[in-house]
Amino acid sequence: MGLADTFATRASLDAGTRTAFLVVDAESVPDGRLLAAVKYPGENLSPEAAIARAREEARESRRDGADFIPVTFHVPVGVCVLRVGPDFTLLGLKCLDAPQFRPREIVNQFWFSATHYKAKLVTFNGRGFDLPLLELAAFRYGISARDHYLARDRYRGPIDLMDWFTNFGACRLAGGLDLLAKLLGKPGKMEVSGEQVYEMYRAGQIQEINDYCLCDTLDTYFVFLRTRILTGDINLEQEAELITKAKALLASKMAEFPVLRKYLDNWTEFASV
Repeated sequence: MGLADTFATRASLDAGTRTAFLVVDAESVPDGRLLAAVKYPGENLSPEAAIARAREEARESRRDGADFIPVTFHVPVGVCVLRVGPDFTLLGLKCLDAPQFRPREIVNQFWFSATHYKAKLVTFNGRGFDLPLLELAAFRYGISARDHYLARDRYRGPIDLMDWFTNFGACRLAGGLDLLAKLLGKPGKMEVSGEQVYEMYRAGQIQEINDYCLCDTLDTYFVFLRTRILTGDINLEQEAELITKAKALLASKMAEFPVLRKYLDNWTEFASV
């Protein structure tokens, strides 16, 4: 697999542009065969029946009625990655293994790219979901993530913005990424939310799942930018310049990623009180 097949053009790399951050978001679906084997051995449940039963058990056990099955039983069906420079410029975007979106190849491309760029990963709830999903998938498929494991550190590892905003779980961030994105005038959730992904997958809407994933990844990038003002890395004027450059890049990529038109059309100006 060539580098050009995974991310930005060779020309941008030859120009000396360095990737310092990889902003990542993942979408997944439950593995019904695994659920049947682990949770319901000997009951001869079909994969679909095992998922339905596990979702019902999840609803019954949670006060909020959520039916999310633990990440340990999931496989990735969409991973989108943004390359970001040391000055926080958005350099490129990619939905891995498009348009086939094969789980094994998605995972292979992700860990290949993470190893190649040696960049800091940026996620929203990555420590609780995205990274365990991709680590377990690497285990499932026998894919090396050597550099990731050698460098893994609880305090100086990837940037998890959910951890960052909740003081590492000390408080609850009601509204999540959607709230933070909309607070900045970015689209946030539009027509799709995470609990719809499994039904979309069953309906064969794999491209739409990856479109949703890409929009979440972009929201994560813009939230990340604002946090860099809080850390003193950039100021409001620099953030505005970075956003202008990012919008221009997204506009230039509409032919490749048609969902970007909807994303930019849903951009608003949120008035601060």
